[in-house]
Amino acid sequence: MDEGGSRIIRRVSLRKRNRPSLGSVCAAPAAAELKPGNVEDEEMVAGSRRRKTVGVQPVEYDSEEDMFGDYDSFTENSFLAQVDDLEQKYMQLPEHRKHDTDLGIEDLCSESIKDSKLNITTVDNFTALKTDEPTKNQCGQEDVAIEPGTDLLYDVPSSQVLYFENLQNSSNDWGNQFSKEKDWNSSSHQTVNEELSHSCIEQPQQNDQSSSEVRTSSDTTRRKSLKDHLKSTMTGNAKAQTPVFSKTKQLKETLLSEEINVAKKTLESSSDDRGPFYSLPSKVRDLYVQFKGIEKLYEWQHTCLTLNSVQERKNLIYSLPTSGGKTLVAEILMLQELLCRRKDVLMILPYVAIVQEKISGLSTFGMELGFFVEEYAGSKGRFPPVKRREKKSLYIATIEKGHSLVNSLIETERISNLGLVVVDELHMIGAGSRGAVLEMTLAKILYTNKTTQIIGMSATLNNVEDLQEFLQAEYYTNQFRPVELKEYLKINDEIHEVDSKAENGITFSRLLNYKYSDTLKKMDPDRLVALVTEVIPNYSCLVFCPTKKNCENVAEMICKFLSKEYLKHREKEKCEVIKNLKNIGGGNLCPVLKRTIPFGVAYHHSGLTSDERKLLEEAYSTGVLCLFTCTSTLAAGVNLPARRVILRAPYVAKEFLKRNQYKQMIGRAGRAGIDTVGESILILQEKDKQQVLELINSPLENCYSHLVQEFTKGIQTLFLSLIGLKIATNLSDIYHFMSGTFLGVQQKILLKEKSLWEITVESLSYLTEKGLLQKDTICKAEKEVEYNFHITKLGRASFKGMIDLAYCGILYRDLKKGLEGLVLESLLHLIYLITPYDMVFLYDPDWMIYFRQFSQLSPAEQKVAALVGVSESFIGKKASGQAIKKKVDKDIVNRLYLSFILNTLLKETNIWSVSEKYNMPRGYIQNLLTGAASFSSCVLHFCEELEEFWVYRALLVELTKKLTYCVKAELIPLMEVTGVLEGRAKQLYNAGYKSLMHLANANPEVLIKTVDHLSRRQAKQIVSSAKMLLLEKAEALQEEVEELLRLPSDFPDTVASSIEKA
Repeated sequence: MDEGGSRIIRRVSLRKRNRPSLGSVCAAPAAAELKPGNVEDEEMVAGSRRRKTVGVQPVEYDSEEDMFGDYDSFTENSFLAQVDDLEQKYMQLPEHRKHDTDLGIEDLCSESIKDSKLNITTVDNFTALKTDEPTKNQCGQEDVAIEPGTDLLYDVPSSQVLYFENLQNSSNDWGNQFSKEKDWNSSSHQTVNEELSHSCIEQPQQNDQSSSEVRTSSDTTRRKSLKDHLKSTMTGNAKAQTPVFSKTKQLKETLLSEEINVAKKTLESSSDDRGPFYSLPSKVRDLYVQFKGIEKLYEWQHTCLTLNSVQERKNLIYSLPTSGGKTLVAEILMLQELLCRRKDVLMILPYVAIVQEKISGLSTFGMELGFFVEEYAGSKGRFPPVKRREKKSLYIATIEKGHSLVNSLIETERISNLGLVVVDELHMIGAGSRGAVLEMTLAKILYTNKTTQIIGMSATLNNVEDLQEFLQAEYYTNQFRPVELKEYLKINDEIHEVDSKAENGITFSRLLNYKYSDTLKKMDPDRLVALVTEVIPNYSCLVFCPTKKNCENVAEMICKFLSKEYLKHREKEKCEVIKNLKNIGGGNLCPVLKRTIPFGVAYHHSGLTSDERKLLEEAYSTGVLCLFTCTSTLAAGVNLPARRVILRAPYVAKEFLKRNQYKQMIGRAGRAGIDTVGESILILQEKDKQQVLELINSPLENCYSHLVQEFTKGIQTLFLSLIGLKIATNLSDIYHFMSGTFLGVQQKILLKEKSLWEITVESLSYLTEKGLLQKDTICKAEKEVEYNFHITKLGRASFKGMIDLAYCGILYRDLKKGLEGLVLESLLHLIYLITPYDMVFLYDPDWMIYFRQFSQLSPAEQKVAALVGVSESFIGKKASGQAIKKKVDKDIVNRLYLSFILNTLLKETNIWSVSEKYNMPRGYIQNLLTGAASFSSCVLHFCEELEEFWVYRALLVELTKKLTYCVKAELIPLMEVTGVLEGRAKQLYNAGYKSLMHLANANPEVLIKTVDHLSRRQAKQIVSSAKMLLLEKAEALQEEVEELLRLPSDFPDTVASSIEKA
């Protein structure tokens, strides 16, 4: 259709259809006419209505005038002619018969409209909702065989159908009442034929009641009105755009379904033939080519995927260097589980940023292949997860959220639905309290469900035998790297290459040749400018620095000595980056970034806000920025490879570099598909030379269990959850469970002073003393006494809320005290109650700022301070440096100060202004906000288990939401989409995309043009994530509806009938 919509588009059908006339179907309410028989008459009528439409040249028209003139019909057998003849025939009949017929026409037409609504699926940018296959009615390029009489308005265009809808809406009260009955019937699971029969039989029973109302208009007027209406409606139809249904798309869906069925059989068989793409449909291979540009797997990936242990679904650990392609193998195994074995999958990743990156990357696959991708990070995630009707779910979670998810699945007896667990960065199992949580998660899965497969991967594993024993897993390793990595050391002006064959591990490579002035030598003693200018701006470079402040200083120093030629490289795009940074900062821009970005240089550390980091990472990935000065956290975070990686010093903060950290940093060198070689250069001083030589030649560090070291977050939390989930409730069962943990495997190495049995007994006694556990019953044997344990209400609340047991008692007392005088005139009191205890020690208050903010409190907020026990006079004395005799709890004072920051942030929603007001790094304020949102979610779950805290439940739901997004209310729906942060949400909102539905139906190509600095890949990911989220919400609502309509299993009639049968 052209822009003016002035061309008539007419459907051309070359197939003949047998269709009964309108009169033969509609004017038949009498019982005699409903009986089977009269076959000859029916055939004659059907034959008379056959037609063959031929090609018609489009005709242009420019006005709204009657295109049909004085013609009553276009052809002898036109639809208008049928209605015309029908009316003429029945006008001559007795009035009650005429009335019956009118009602019959009206109701049958409305019934057909309803059927059309059910059977025709709208095709738009969003995913089509599927109806039952036998009743699917498709227009456009494809015809579907329909039983004669089932779809009266099959050939009627949409605008004509609209006429009948209007006709029905304007009907009398009797008609409205009858329509309600028909609506109820159409919602049931009857066939179309049954509904039509029902309508024909029911209508005659109503004619006496409404015959007087129907006689209100004259026959002539009614006849003229009908003709005019139909003419007008058909005119509108010429302009209406008929949705086109893609036959190709449906054929692809059918093919995908068939391939999945074949793949299932292949997986179940012992055949060596693995199907089109490793037991997956060929569409998966096409998607990898389309979205990730992966056309062929590396040889090691093929070997790993075809291992007997993988085919037999044994647990597997595999280890390869960074950038070797480990994730792709895991993704293929996850897709096999989701599509072929029809089981849910859990993927555990170390950081929120990586979870969001993975969600964005896999949402497209979920949309195309029919599974859900759900985020469990920060305060996001539902416990227990929504139980899906048909589609399976891929849960992508952080370590902590993964643990909570597994707990909820065990509690609801759904752990058997979890077919596969994938753990990225498996070496994190040896990383403090987070490692202890990861160990607990895996141990519970191993103990409660033997059929769940566990896949672990890492680039830095050493004591693999211990991990193999713990996970009962096979091991695969390979030293493959798609891009060769060359390691160098820089000592003074000499560059040495790391060579394991050399006597001391290094060989001389070259002298650094760069003309340095005396000023430059003083400013840059490590010759960083010389090293970076060898690769930038045409290639990318990362400079790892020991501290955050050092990152900023190095970035500025390098820019001072770069020539002005660097300013011209992609100048326009760099201006866009600065402009976007200002927008997301509310007009504020870091002065360091303002000076460095024009040269293509930026710093990257936790002092930046999430929005700033994301924007800078996007600019680096597209080559607009060519140099990052960064801390070691970048090496473990999102994937940002470079041609050259430079380590500013062999230190992380004040600690000497570890082998694992070193390998992760240099692993970023070399970009697959872009570089032919990657280089790493470690800068060192003569004093560190011997220690560095030991570092580069030493093996990787071993992983050790932290269950005992992290006492309250480790073994005690584990015991509480084991008893709470009824996995193990007595001493012998708990000890048996502990023997199968990573700690159990390493007990000979780790437990020197006490045995595992003694530690188990002591921990259970401690939990009992704390009131978290209770000894239940005593089972007496011949000379043995065995205690059974059960969890108390406080204990259940602590493990459900994932509260650190060191703080659960304090939290309970604070919440209890809060009930005595909860101040709701301000958010400050609630904010104080959810301010994380473990962040209190990270930052000391600035007492002058504290006093200034205290003096500006409202009366309600001053009341909160008095309730928690902090007075203005105390803060005033601290600010003026006076001696204080009265003892005040320092933790409470510091916690209230953090509460002030959070309260100000929720009022102003601008991190920059709050950062200036409290003289704190904006990155720290955002970390505080993220921590508070997460802890608020934990406190909410804690309160849900304790009836006395019912008042907090509704209050904390809203507060958690406010803390999670901390933006104006209108941006929250957009920020629910993974990867859309505040800056991007503002851009989308200003471009007119104001809801989740807007984003889900957006065209990525239009998004690129309307939103600044948005790449095609990001636009597609945003749309896919929005579609996925919308589908999840729709599915959850459908599940809720079905649950409400489902007959309860304990319904009295059901119970009675089962007793009778027995």
